[in-house]
Amino acid sequence: MRPLLGCWSNSCFSVFSWRLILCRKMAKSKFEYVRNFEVQDTCLGNCWVVVRVDGRNFHRFAEQHNFTKPNDVRALQLMNRCAQNVMEELDAICLAFGQSDEYSFVFHKKSNWYKRRASKFMTHVVSQFASSYVFYWKEYFPDVPILYPPGFDGRVVLYPSEQNLKDYLNWRQADCHINNLYNTTFWSLVHKGGLTPVQAQIRLKGTLAAEKNEILFSDFNINYNNEPLLYRKGSVLIWQKVNEVSKKRIKLPNEADEKEVEVSRWRNEIVELHCDIIGDQFWEEHPSILSDAC
Repeated sequence: MRPLLGCWSNSCFSVFSWRLILCRKMAKSKFEYVRNFEVQDTCLGNCWVVVRVDGRNFHRFAEQHNFTKPNDVRALQLMNRCAQNVMEELDAICLAFGQSDEYSFVFHKKSNWYKRRASKFMTHVVSQFASSYVFYWKEYFPDVPILYPPGFDGRVVLYPSEQNLKDYLNWRQADCHINNLYNTTFWSLVHKGGLTPVQAQIRLKGTLAAEKNEILFSDFNINYNNEPLLYRKGSVLIWQKVNEVSKKRIKLPNEADEKEVEVSRWRNEIVELHCDIIGDQFWEEHPSILSDAC
């Protein structure tokens, strides 16, 4: 009986293999050649991949949803929540930086996520961010109905060195400071100074940072350095190991009753920071961001 079963088993396997090959051939069609037109968009290896998401026509969106000017803390917190969700879903991201209506997501240079295809990097990040914006809207704007779906665009940029990556992030934080200083001064002139938007624009034309600071302090008693860091520095999201302590009831050997003990475990958690990333201090305090273990 055993030899017969062995022969039958081999015969069945041969038939199965033949059918599998036939199915594969049948699955292909004469139309499959169109796949040859797909662009090979693999990102260059050993480069930091940055995906930047920008709100599309967000000036109009902010106007129609009555965002507070110059900064609406609800809108900024919503952007941070969306970025956090992107990082939770796409755990290949090691850092994110956001300000105003934009967010930059950094994938480690060693990442082989989706075989480093640029289209996958961009579409996954942008679609996750946009859907999160609508999903979490009511948590931050409970009394403001969303009038229409917001749009976001994205781009993928490669940075070959750590210094290039740092300079990119420095550029975005410097842009945050420049724009916020201007907007804080502009809307102070409008809301508190009684100027029209056109008059405020003329007043600020050609002014330097020191002059804007002087206008804020002399005319409105505002020390720009005391403005919230969220507005001046933007938001940085990083992964950080956190020691989580919980209590658990266990039964010890040779004891009748259960005993409550503390149990601790380390886990990765997304931490939101509002700090200066221009310079070395931030990177020295968080060396794991650029390490190969990211």
